[in-house]
Amino acid sequence: MRTVRFIADRGDAGKMIKDILRGFGFSGTLIKRLKQSESGILKNGEPARTVDRIEPGDVITVNIPPCGAPPESSGAALETLFEDEDLLCVNKPPGMPVHESRRHRGDAVSNAAASRLDGAFRAVYRLDRDTSGALLIAKNELAAAKLAGRVDKDYYGVCLGVPKKSGIIDAPIARLDGSIIKRCVSEGGERAITHYEVLRSGGGAAFVRFRLETGRTHQIRVHMAHLGFPLAGDTLYGDGRGGIARQALHCGEIRFEHPISGERIAITSPLPEDMALLLKEMM
Repeated sequence: MRTVRFIADRGDAGKMIKDILRGFGFSGTLIKRLKQSESGILKNGEPARTVDRIEPGDVITVNIPPCGAPPESSGAALETLFEDEDLLCVNKPPGMPVHESRRHRGDAVSNAAASRLDGAFRAVYRLDRDTSGALLIAKNELAAAKLAGRVDKDYYGVCLGVPKKSGIIDAPIARLDGSIIKRCVSEGGERAITHYEVLRSGGGAAFVRFRLETGRTHQIRVHMAHLGFPLAGDTLYGDGRGGIARQALHCGEIRFEHPISGERIAITSPLPEDMALLLKEMM
């Protein structure tokens, strides 16, 4: 159970507790669940209603109960990049899916992280199975809700061919007709914007940093293939060439405001061995 405390100041005088909670980011669904728990919301140590009004100096305590059951634990080890009461950031290896699926039971990040969760598995964003790097997981509903769409990510990839030094790709992405997996650039798709910068080049390839304004499925892979510079090793949007056994894409840094403390946090993940070797050989 996660406990969060607020001390009311002059600006809170006369406000209802529910207004304080909503202002902090509590969803209506979570507030409803808290109301159903005798110790879910306390004012100065006593059970309180969401319509109760507060005065400066009042201490509001919220006890967020676990919600949902964690997946079955696999016991697999994952490198931890950051962890506290609210968040877990792991270094996802290539080849490991984030969530279980019909073809992947018990071997996902959700299974590896299950023993460290007190409730359901909540990845703040998704990485493709063969994309490596920093993956942020919320340990409670409040953290998940406050971080949704609010994490800045830097991806690093190796593409075949050398695009111009930097650019912005603004091209809509849609599901390819007849496929449940593959995407394509299409006028009828959802808007997708990718910023890129070439950091190094050589041997007919480029090492590129990507920053996304939107989060469409396979966005970087689709956009680079659309420009004519598919990622090395990508067999879905390229021909798999490049000397690496998966798409050469890595989530190397994430930045966000902590959902409880408000502290600005940056977490980095070094390039994995296969991509570091690829760079050494190609450049």
